[in-house]
Amino acid sequence: MKLAYEQAKISELNGEVPVGALYYDEGQVIAVSGNVSIANHDPSGHAEIDVLRKAAKIKKNHRTGGTLVVTLEPCVMCMGAIIQARVDTLIFGAYDPRTGAAGSAFNLSDSSKLNHKIKVIGGVMENQCKALMQDFFRSRRKN
Repeated sequence: MKLAYEQAKISELNGEVPVGALYYDEGQVIAVSGNVSIANHDPSGHAEIDVLRKAAKIKKNHRTGGTLVVTLEPCVMCMGAIIQARVDTLIFGAYDPRTGAAGSAFNLSDSSKLNHKIKVIGGVMENQCKALMQDFFRSRRKN
């Protein structure tokens, strides 16, 4: 989570919402990313999607499996990509009660309507990840 947090800080420095992610498999970090929506003019440029794209290219397989670590509970769009990638485990930092799709607002990680279940571990470095987001938006509201 510390590496994902570092990616979130880099995203913030680049003017993005501070969310960072990493993907690892078999004990090895394969890809890291932060949000790139603004830089890439891409509404799907969330950290989770970007890191899964990188991992899929490296692994030469759209079904990456493995573990995804992200500083914020993924949204519905990102959970869709996580499910399509057949990620085995999702680890996230801060819960997102408004749009989180791994158990907070929605629970796509364990839906009986989907053919893939994901092990979810939430709340890792929760206070730090939550504070990063709150400070970012507090700063934006002041400006």
